[in-house]
Amino acid sequence: MSGLSQVTDKTVDEQVINSNIPVVIEFWAEWCKPCKAMAPMIGELAHEYQGRIKIVQMNVAENQETPARFGIRSIPALIFFKRGEAKQVIVGTQTKGHIEEELLKLL
Repeated sequence: MSGLSQVTDKTVDEQVINSNIPVVIEFWAEWCKPCKAMAPMIGELAHEYQGRIKIVQMNVAENQETPARFGIRSIPALIFFKRGEAKQVIVGTQTKGHIEEELLKLL
């Protein structure tokens, strides 16, 4: 989808829960048009916040345990983690400004 790191059911604890910096997971799927529409913006944010907040993606078609674990029922969805704890969940297409507001709360 984009150049963002992909996490899987097997790597989510290591890459997200145990991260020493805040992490945002974007849940997406190849068939999801709103996900594809948001992809360039998510990529920009990942670049802009690199080193301060890690932004990763998880394909829900290939990984079903983690979305179920966190109650993801619709995509696109973003979960904002700090110190391994989910702080915020946003579902649906979002503006860059709204996502940035939530990112700043993690810093």
